[in-house]
Amino acid sequence: MKNIILSAILLFAVIGCQKKDSEKTAETADSLSHTEMLPAMKKLPLVSPSAATAFLGKKNDTLYVTNFFATWCGPCVKEIPHFKNKIEELKGKPVKITFVSLDQKDIWTTEVPRFTQEHGIQDYTVLLDGQLLDHNFFASNFKEWDGGAIPFTFMRKGDKTDETLGMISEEQLNEKINSFLK
Repeated sequence: MKNIILSAILLFAVIGCQKKDSEKTAETADSLSHTEMLPAMKKLPLVSPSAATAFLGKKNDTLYVTNFFATWCGPCVKEIPHFKNKIEELKGKPVKITFVSLDQKDIWTTEVPRFTQEHGIQDYTVLLDGQLLDHNFFASNFKEWDGGAIPFTFMRKGDKTDETLGMISEEQLNEKINSFLK
């Protein structure tokens, strides 16, 4: 009788393990197929400090709105919808809104693309290595910003510029952009 009970227990244990393994295989197949269904994350362009300086210095009839942010910055995340609304509202007008990620290099190919995709800003975002930015970069590009805090928004149209250190409200953003477009 003991042999029958031990054999039954052993049989159930073996069947149970096999079932778990087959369930894991099915789960793996499901997760792989789910991963394949996700859109591929866009590789974000990397700009050098000199390219950033050239971009920030453009003086023409286009309004350039440049927002410096990081994925870990709460105020940065809160203001993204304001910029997205302006991107939609100003389509076809001479306005270019760009997000500059100052995140650490080790998350440039993982967290930053995921973040920009989730927030719908991947087509408007570039990467800039904050470790390469020195006093000369800030002094030659900005009147107020020394790189010590984010978010930071810089606007330029021709010779007119505006700088906003800290989170910008939707009302402030609208007022500032409208003052450039008059």
